[in-house]
Amino acid sequence: MGKYYYLIAGLPDIELDDSKLTYSVTDFREELKGNISDADQHLIDLFFLKFDNRNLIQHLQTPDRDPDPRGNLSYDELSDLIAIVKEEDRAPKNSLIPSYYTDFLKNYFEKEGIGQLVSWEDQLASLYYGYAMKSSNRFVSEWFELNLNINNILTAITCRKFGLDKANYIIGDNEVAEALRTSNSRDFGIADSVDYFPVLLRVAEENDLYARERKIDQIKWDWLEENTFFKPFDIESVFAYLLKLELIERWVKLDKEAGENTFRSLIGSMKKGSGHALEEFKRNNKK
Repeated sequence: MGKYYYLIAGLPDIELDDSKLTYSVTDFREELKGNISDADQHLIDLFFLKFDNRNLIQHLQTPDRDPDPRGNLSYDELSDLIAIVKEEDRAPKNSLIPSYYTDFLKNYFEKEGIGQLVSWEDQLASLYYGYAMKSSNRFVSEWFELNLNINNILTAITCRKFGLDKANYIIGDNEVAEALRTSNSRDFGIADSVDYFPVLLRVAEENDLYARERKIDQIKWDWLEENTFFKPFDIESVFAYLLKLELIERWVKLDKEAGENTFRSLIGSMKKGSGHALEEFKRNNKK
């Protein structure tokens, strides 16, 4: 993995509270092509794989829709992938297709039409996190684990608050996920191992969705700053810049009023005992 002095030195300065973004995630992706090593490009592809996950689910459910162009796989590649696994029961030969796609699709076709306690989206997300956390790059692996833990902790707190079975909503197989599924203690048995747990407890008490999401993203931004401080020209800083662009891009596009109305509506449903409310909340607030 090389040093990227000129690339990083030429990047515009960005902050989480930027109200305008003239340099997008897509723009940055194009700039990186051909300017980083093949091994480092694989890490960048790993980030964009989450869009392939969404495209794969969408293609299975509504195959006529065009995929999100931010994914690594084209419409035809998704079609070929699904056909090969379904009809020939084998993994396709395409380096951009992660190994867990074959296992996911086999399970999907075996259980198609059967109700699932855990949504297909969450099952695929769980596989994605597991795959990404095995990255040989420690920074990348820990970034994905941070996101998995934050999502799972906040989900567990919400489930406890509204009497939902958290085991149906926690994803992933790391130690934190297992503790969240099984522990009934106030801190889920993770306060000693997750140093940001107290911060997330306070975030979970925030009723204003806009402020809540802002605080979550600030936690992530601060983590990126801290973990790239001593690697200013390494691939870690390139990856972090991509992540920061995504955070800013989301806030530039976010409609505060619409977000708050959606949140209040979903929480109202949860208070009425809807078993699908949390799942709906997560779908409407995916990052």
